[in-house]
Amino acid sequence: MIRTIISFKDVNKTFYSYHSVTPVLKNISFSIKENEIVALLGPSGAGKTTIFNIISGLEKPDEGTIEKNASLGYMFQKDNLFEWLTIRKNIELGIKIQHILTHEKKKEIEEQAKLYGLYDFLDFKPSELSGGMRQRVALLRTLVLKPDLLLLDEPFSALDYITRLNLEEEVYNIIKKLKISSMIVTHDISEAIAFSDRIYVLSSRPATIKKEYDLKILFSSANNSPSAKRKNDKFKDLFAQIVEDLK
Repeated sequence: MIRTIISFKDVNKTFYSYHSVTPVLKNISFSIKENEIVALLGPSGAGKTTIFNIISGLEKPDEGTIEKNASLGYMFQKDNLFEWLTIRKNIELGIKIQHILTHEKKKEIEEQAKLYGLYDFLDFKPSELSGGMRQRVALLRTLVLKPDLLLLDEPFSALDYITRLNLEEEVYNIIKKLKISSMIVTHDISEAIAFSDRIYVLSSRPATIKKEYDLKILFSSANNSPSAKRKNDKFKDLFAQIVEDLK
């Protein structure tokens, strides 16, 4: 039986200030299964970040039910590397804070760094790496903690187009190999289609789930990698449909 990593049921959230009342989420219901990549698409200010904050515990819903059976990891648009630390020390930071930096963990980091093409750069400083390599470091720093759910907040948007496509493919393959569930927030429709297994399209604020697309059914192929999907004839049609959904 496929395990549900996290589920929202009829979640509502309103922000109150001295001058205004702002409903942000309205009856939001969705789930993420194990080894599934889910994308959130919606207009700016539609509540995507609020959903992330509720998942991570930074915000609480006003109403609704959330069931979470997952440890969390994060990958952001900004890599948040410490410039004065080496790449090795940046990667080790999370497990050092958790007091689990053993000799075996250090060896594991070195082995993973080889797979990520980072081994020869472990003693470099972040400023000596390209944007794509810095994001690989940020991803490895997160994945050595072995999260059940990886939250990806516009992780490729600061990169040039070719680097973005290459890293999109790399991260997808790593996530699938490690069997980690993920949720990505992006404004890029093509990225959402290429990278995810399921897309939830949000309405404008207060956000509701306007549409759901199961890409495993739409792209019924043995190879659903980002590059393969982008070459699929259905890609263009789905892109056009989601553009209409977002209007």
